[in-house]
Amino acid sequence: MMYASVMQLFPGYEEEYRARHDAIWPELSAHLKDCGIRNYHIYLHPQTLQLFASFETDAPLDEVALKQHPVMQRWWHYMADIMETQADSPEPQAVALTEVFHLP
Repeated sequence: MMYASVMQLFPGYEEEYRARHDAIWPELSAHLKDCGIRNYHIYLHPQTLQLFASFETDAPLDEVALKQHPVMQRWWHYMADIMETQADSPEPQAVALTEVFHLP
């Protein structure tokens, strides 16, 4: 299965966002893989600072297990100062995207 979403970075944090992901925590990478996530990409639109994220799974994603894990919660707190988050949590505001075309 393919998943894609758009998030919003705050102005001036492009290099910081990249640096934090270049040094991604091994326990976070392990958690993502344990949830079945693979082939994960994040792209930055330089003018709008929108972040386009996409990844694949072999089975439907258990979003509750992904989101409630302590390492995911710590990562979101770590990233909350540089990107838009949910009003009531440090989870990034992420708008799920709908696939409209695929060329196999």
